[in-house]
Amino acid sequence: MPPPPLSLYIHIPWCVRKCPYCDFNSHQAPAQLPVDDYLSALRADLAAELASAPGRQIQTVFIGGGTPSLFPPEAIARLLEDLRPHLPTAAEITLEANPGTAEQGRFADFRQAGVNRLSIGVQSFDEAMLRRLGRIHGRDEAIRAAESAVTAGFGNFNLDLMFALPEQTLPQMLDDLRQAIALSPPHLSHYQLTLEPNTVFHSKPPPLPDDDTAWAMQQAAGELLTEQGYGNYEVSAWARPGRECRHNLNYWLFGDYLAIGAGAHGKLTSPVDGSVRRYRKAKVPAIYMGQVRAGTPNVEERMLHRDDRVLEFMMNALRLTGGFAIPDFEQRTGLPISAAEPGLNSAMAHGWLEQRDGRIRTTAEGRCYLNAVLELFLPDE
Repeated sequence: MPPPPLSLYIHIPWCVRKCPYCDFNSHQAPAQLPVDDYLSALRADLAAELASAPGRQIQTVFIGGGTPSLFPPEAIARLLEDLRPHLPTAAEITLEANPGTAEQGRFADFRQAGVNRLSIGVQSFDEAMLRRLGRIHGRDEAIRAAESAVTAGFGNFNLDLMFALPEQTLPQMLDDLRQAIALSPPHLSHYQLTLEPNTVFHSKPPPLPDDDTAWAMQQAAGELLTEQGYGNYEVSAWARPGRECRHNLNYWLFGDYLAIGAGAHGKLTSPVDGSVRRYRKAKVPAIYMGQVRAGTPNVEERMLHRDDRVLEFMMNALRLTGGFAIPDFEQRTGLPISAAEPGLNSAMAHGWLEQRDGRIRTTAEGRCYLNAVLELFLPDE
């Protein structure tokens, strides 16, 4: 059986300032970013990663952070040049960017470096909300960033937008969303603010809308986005037809992905026996760079057992409104669909899953109870 599609994730961990809600592996940037040293580590790490997947083409690349647009375009160009022999012509190459004025000025250069998709972290267009979220940009910069993406030649870009922000009302959420739609992004990530462990907001929680208000926001947003021609292909992802994020789809369909950079996670299927390995790099940039120099960049590795593969596949694929095809499950996990039948049968009996047109997907009710659906696939103690 052929291996799953292959992607690459690249992590650049520095930000101008750490946001109080963020639980990603990000670090406040020093006065002088170690661009050359970190780029050398990424390139060496990339060479080792490519050697672990010989002969396989990388279909998508995602450069995340942190704020990777803080790195100069020529550094991104050097990295992508190393990758070029392993990419098909139509590879999707995404760079995360913040709406800061300095970064906007680099958009055209990132396009020339080989990036063909931007993901812009707007989060809100409301000045007061942006301040509460610790963002360093304002409404005007957010609008100019989307406009600059188009001017720079990005026919494909995403806007990140959050809802259920501190003391946010339903009309305020809709104002945010209408402003985003007015900028005509091909893709919108619209997701609820949650209080994650090890964040400032978790230790000092701000006053958030109650569950009923958050649910009303989600429903109203869905109606507006649908009216405006966006399709909800994943729980928090909306796209114009044909503009779904291919990189994230590969995650959600349990594809393989190589990983380079501080704290990056990877997953790789063996072409020999179909076993699935997960691994992680060191989170602290200096430690990561030192371990790459020592030839030991991975700080954690584990093999996914049979039950792990069933659960992890379902945790990802059932977030997709289109669900999955049975051959996808069997190819991506290396297991027959019978391995998942106890959970599938139970979820269908509850009315939470349906099988139609050769695909298994959550019903409208199942999407409301997704955590309960996934609990049905937990291995027995």
